[in-house]
Amino acid sequence: MKNKVDTSPEALAEELLGRPYDELDEDEQRALCRVASTEIELDPDELDVVNVSFGDRMADRVAAVGGSWCFIVVFLVLMAAWMTLNAVHWRGIALDPFPFILLNLSLSALATLQAPIILMSQNRQAKKDRISNRHDYEVNLRTTVELLRLHRKVDKIFNKMGKFEQEVSHVATTAEAAVEKAIEIAPPGQ
Repeated sequence: MKNKVDTSPEALAEELLGRPYDELDEDEQRALCRVASTEIELDPDELDVVNVSFGDRMADRVAAVGGSWCFIVVFLVLMAAWMTLNAVHWRGIALDPFPFILLNLSLSALATLQAPIILMSQNRQAKKDRISNRHDYEVNLRTTVELLRLHRKVDKIFNKMGKFEQEVSHVATTAEAAVEKAIEIAPPGQ
């Protein structure tokens, strides 16, 4: 008959961590509850796709574009073209003459809009990283729990094999003794 293993969080805390469940912090309690329930949490990337709003997706896209080399190169080319066209008074028309006040205003407006959007994206990424770290912690704890259980099973198997080996050795010794005794008792030539 199989021995039923108690997989309650309280039993796991005592068995694996050697501490009462109530003394564990919130993350350890949550992880042990998840280990005990054998429930698998969604991957943080999958969770992110499910719970993302339109504004969050837009902030991520703006941050991805605004933080790329392509954006920097295109923007530098556009700024250089703007300054060149307005500095040489193309066709005698200078929309934004030398101190380039309109260019300065546009760059300030772009920075004013782009900075909070990038911060929103970074906050979302930080939240995603926290979820990912908690997920990794739970996976590591589950792996540790399973390794400890497997180690104990292997120890039990080795103990049983040791007992079996002792029994086999005892039977072999007894059989050898019986054979030697039979040889001694048997008359020669039979």
